[in-house]
Parts: sequence; C-alpha cells; structure tokens
Amino acid sequence: MPILLEDLNLRKAERTLCHTALQKAGSIVEAAQLLGITRHALKRRMIKHQIEWPPRAPERQPRVSPPMDAPVSIRPETP
Repeated sequence: MPILLEDLNLRKAERTLCHTALQKAGSIVEAAQLLGITRHALKRRMIKHQIEWPPRAPERQPRVSPPMDAPVSIRPETP
C-alpha cells in the first residue's frame, strides 16, 4: 500500500508513517517492527505527534431516562 505525501514536510511524513503503521499492525510493538524502530522510539514519536493509541471510540449519546416525576403505578399485594 503506497503512502502519498502532500509535500516534503518531514514532520508530516513521520506522523503519517507512524499513524499508518499503527492502523495496519494494530499494536505498538508490531507497528514499530513495520517501521524498523523500537517500540520505545515509536512511543516517543507518538507523544511528539500527539497520536493516541488505541484511538478513542466516538462518544455515545447518553440514554434517555424517563422523568423522575412520571407517575408510577404500584399494585397492592393481595393476601
């Protein structure tokens, strides 16, 4: 899978390579192996480029609960 760069900006290229390797490999150790660097070196680059791994899941919408003042029917116990 070729990686196309918008320009010759080395910082952007490094970030793109790190991000792509993480997505392809699925783990920091395997991504570092793909890049030919140690996991510590990849972790430093992730901090430098502010890459979160694993990526955060999109926030879910909160469940809507019935209003607290809604009437509640309670049947009396029968003997």
